[in-house]
Amino acid sequence: MDDRKALMHRIQICDFALDEVKLFLDTHPRDTFALDYYAKYLELSKKATAEYVQKFGPLTPGDYDGGPCWRWVDNPWPWEMEG
Repeated sequence: MDDRKALMHRIQICDFALDEVKLFLDTHPRDTFALDYYAKYLELSKKATAEYVQKFGPLTPGDYDGGPCWRWVDNPWPWEMEG
């Protein structure tokens, strides 16, 4: 698996874990294990996303890096990658 696909896969795994634990935390807001789990995967997601953005460009318009070009429109877009 190339680096782009590996990073995207890591981001997707982290975001899936975050979505699932958020649902759990809605009904168990003081569960310390779940809160620690959420914090861990939030940090992993932020790191993977930052690495992806730095190497391959933005995943969302909010990832604008302040550069001289609006790189959001550069191809391929994250959902256009080959399967």
